[in-house]
Amino acid sequence: MSPAPVSTPNFSSLRDLEQHDAFIARHIGPNDAEIAQMLHVIGHDSLESMTDAIVPAKIKSPAPLALPQAITEVEALAKIRLIADKNQVFRSFIGQGYYGTHTPNVILRNILENPAWYTAYTPYQAEISQGRMEALINFQTLCADLTGMEIANASLLDEATAAAEAMTLAKRSCKSRSNVFFVSSGVHPQTLEVLKTRAEAMGIELHIGDDAQAATVDSYGILLQYPNTFGRIGDYKALADAAHARGALVAVATDLLALTLIAAPGEWGADIVVGNSQRFGVPFGNGGPHAAFMACRDAYKRSMPGRLIGVSIDAEGKPAYRLTLQTREQHIRREKATSNICTAQVLLAVMASMYAVYHGPEGLTRIARRTHRLGAILAASLRQAGVDVGTDFFDTLHITGVDAVALHDKAAAARLNLRAIDANSVGISLDETTTRADVLSLAALFGASIDDIDALDTTTADALPTALLRKSSFLTHPVFNTHHSEHELLRYMRALADKDLAMDRTMIPLGSCTMKLNATAEMIPVTWPEFGNIHPLAPNAQTTGYKELIDGLEAMLVECTGYDAVSLQPNSGAQGEYAGLLAIRAYHRSRNEGHRDICLIPESAHGTNPASAQMCGMTVVVTKCDSNGNVDVEDIRRAAEKHSGRLAALMITYPSTHGVFEEDIVAICEIVHAHGGQVYTDGANMNALVGVAKPGKWGSDVSHLNLHKTFCIPHGGGGPGVGPCAVKSHLAPFLPKTLGGEGVVGMVSAASHGSASILPISWMYITLMGTQGLRKATQVALLNANYIAKRLEAHYPTLYTGRNGLVAHECILDLRPLKDATGIGAEDVAKRLIDFGFHAPTLSFPVAGTLMVEPTESESQSELDRFIDAMIQIRDEIRAVEDGKLDREDNPLKHAPHTATMVSASEWTHAYPRELAAFPLASLKLQKYWSPVARVDNVYGDKNIMCACIPIDAYKEEAEA
Repeated sequence: MSPAPVSTPNFSSLRDLEQHDAFIARHIGPNDAEIAQMLHVIGHDSLESMTDAIVPAKIKSPAPLALPQAITEVEALAKIRLIADKNQVFRSFIGQGYYGTHTPNVILRNILENPAWYTAYTPYQAEISQGRMEALINFQTLCADLTGMEIANASLLDEATAAAEAMTLAKRSCKSRSNVFFVSSGVHPQTLEVLKTRAEAMGIELHIGDDAQAATVDSYGILLQYPNTFGRIGDYKALADAAHARGALVAVATDLLALTLIAAPGEWGADIVVGNSQRFGVPFGNGGPHAAFMACRDAYKRSMPGRLIGVSIDAEGKPAYRLTLQTREQHIRREKATSNICTAQVLLAVMASMYAVYHGPEGLTRIARRTHRLGAILAASLRQAGVDVGTDFFDTLHITGVDAVALHDKAAAARLNLRAIDANSVGISLDETTTRADVLSLAALFGASIDDIDALDTTTADALPTALLRKSSFLTHPVFNTHHSEHELLRYMRALADKDLAMDRTMIPLGSCTMKLNATAEMIPVTWPEFGNIHPLAPNAQTTGYKELIDGLEAMLVECTGYDAVSLQPNSGAQGEYAGLLAIRAYHRSRNEGHRDICLIPESAHGTNPASAQMCGMTVVVTKCDSNGNVDVEDIRRAAEKHSGRLAALMITYPSTHGVFEEDIVAICEIVHAHGGQVYTDGANMNALVGVAKPGKWGSDVSHLNLHKTFCIPHGGGGPGVGPCAVKSHLAPFLPKTLGGEGVVGMVSAASHGSASILPISWMYITLMGTQGLRKATQVALLNANYIAKRLEAHYPTLYTGRNGLVAHECILDLRPLKDATGIGAEDVAKRLIDFGFHAPTLSFPVAGTLMVEPTESESQSELDRFIDAMIQIRDEIRAVEDGKLDREDNPLKHAPHTATMVSASEWTHAYPRELAAFPLASLKLQKYWSPVARVDNVYGDKNIMCACIPIDAYKEEAEA
């Protein structure tokens, strides 16, 4: 076959030449010739005519986005470099939950900067996620071992929200009937703020006081900080015993590095332990993203929020990882959810786990010992100079009786940051990055001098309380005691990555998740020290670059959405939902209508919607959808009329979760407003709207946006995410306040600007694409989805379509009739796709027995055709079952995926050929992904829960067998 002729563009002007170098064509998969061909397949002659046929005229934007034109990668990187250079990177000793750390270069290059890790999706499909789940099992083991607890989850968003989850977990699990949660005044300030926000909305009474008061206050739970925010290490065993005696639970926020030296909370009575793994190799990043954790006693595992990786077996009886206890996932529990968590911080948890693997228990202890010794030496020198320094600390010195203002001025002149506590005290937190020179400089601020650090070292005792020294071992599993050379760690990480399917290998056609290109140029600024090495509490004068970036991105998002104000604080989509509903709740209260508590949610909505509503104290009323997948407008009208006096909000996804543009969205907004409610539009599907329509202009009052979907922040295997909350002007006063700032609504995340260090990605994406590129991206997303639906319509019907028989940016393929006829269901098709080297589409959501496909604009026609060819071949295999040519039970779908071990075994017992199992398409002989495990047994995993590293003996038994 001769190659297709190469067309030569006709550049008629300098502008044509310059525009050809713009980023648009790098981001959008199909070229113009392919776009024309695909348009022909769906029956349109241009993107504009297709857009007119899909998008209701009532909501279309009358003018282009008021954003600059597209530019090149070189130009965009130069612009953001100028912004980054406005930040000043001082040596920060502020602490307060954030510490300097060295990211091992082998982890920086091969995890954080490696698309095999950062473009992966949440490990819902176990067979193609074994590598990242092993890394998460390592993280869980790390957290459980160091905290002395029996089980830990696969990360939470940040320490403050993890503490809030501990507060509600204790409420669900304790025997006490009290509604009071006691919080130590030694807890970090940002944690206190988030706790106040969460408690107020859920009707929990907080009692904040000194540790000593905890024994006397009748509470259902206690939260302690160990070491506390001022560095002091308290002995809480008696307090824990007293709490247990009255039926209360004890939650502890802690520091993983400190726990290498001091007794684990689980050893002196803690029931729930939370914290942040940031200092295990993850930069400050102006506050995030960082992987928090929760560990608890085994008794609470079924109530623990977040994701949990467990060990099961595959169809061949071999160990295999999977998400366990998935019924806890909030999209399943909906309004009965105990939390709205729908994401984690997987990429950062992987980094932290690899940091622990690399250093091992001895290396971590050595880092902790060095940090502590430097702190003890500094404290000794300050005391010799007459300075009052706290005792019983790990790495943080609480210094009192000083002129704090003068000290901060001297520190700033030396490019050092100390913690501001009050006018007479400061804090100094040392860390892995602290040097001898730093200690000398810090001592000099107080007029102290150290002639010989080594000499002072020999005469200075540790500041750790003797009764609380750690005696138990930790991280004894071989994985933490093997990979300490760079060669070994590099090969271990590569071996794990090779087990997985991420976007560096294949399209991930997940509906409602928008797995689009995370361009390299967008990612590059994330690891610049001017963004990564900024402490979230650094003085404003040092963060003018960040302010310009944040202000600029907020303005871009305002323009894209049609709203008036944006908060970037929420660090996940669910947090954005929560912030939006809190704004609505506060708005009603400001108008003396605090009784409004009914939230209408269509049955097709994302599951986090009702979960977020119940967290805000709202009562969820579910409304119906019609047979075409549209929300039932009359049912919404009836519900709005019925609950008119109490109506707070409607939460609606647009385009709908069923993949169609609702024709009556404007009328729906008018109905809700007529009855005093506010309209919340879930921004999960914003990829179908940017540059085409603006929710803030058609009547919506608030949306959250998923920057990790529409605006190109990578999914990272299930996190990080960013979920900004965008509102109309009347709700702007009710956006979350910043730490130390003013506002009606409290903080929803630990850091004022959430996961600030990844905001450059979205800033770069919008800057690179410009006004015309963003619109074209939306149009090609619509085109790609309709192209797949059209080409597959003879094989799999699309369940729902909108106007003119077209879908939005995703389509739902209905496999239910095939299940009825052959016994082969959507899950079998999902597993068989692995044999073709594809991650499956979204399985059985929003409709059981279906596959929801969202190809995104980043996928080329050739990749779409590869997926289509695979789906057609699978349909042919199903027809073979229908026709009796393949056995109803012994067929390649029922036994998929097929591992290399299976098809190369000396015996082959199946009724279908090996070649059909392994190479159903000839193209697979040129490039083939092999699933590392056969189909994973979900039932076994839930019955036999094990959520830590697999004992090495399990592999020996497998080898012997």
